[in-house]
Amino acid sequence: MKKTFSTKGEVKIFPLKQGWVYLLIKQTYADFPITKPKWGLIPATITIGKTTWEKSLLPLGDGTLFIALNKKVRDAEDIRVGDVVTAKFSLR
Repeated sequence: MKKTFSTKGEVKIFPLKQGWVYLLIKQTYADFPITKPKWGLIPATITIGKTTWEKSLLPLGDGTLFIALNKKVRDAEDIRVGDVVTAKFSLR
């Protein structure tokens, strides 16, 4: 059975034009039973509320990771920038 991780935080947007909306996660590569992937992407199954999707945890470049929240997920869960949300995820 796969281990499920949980993270809670504020939904943010990258400060670039049309920047991604994302949730920073509290876990780092060291918290996962894996070797850090070449490009830093970690395939995961992610759930927020009743919405589950498959995507990768993405690196910010400073050792931290984030979950990109696309429009479909944000609309399904009524998530706005500044909201505090909880995400659960397991590595694939």
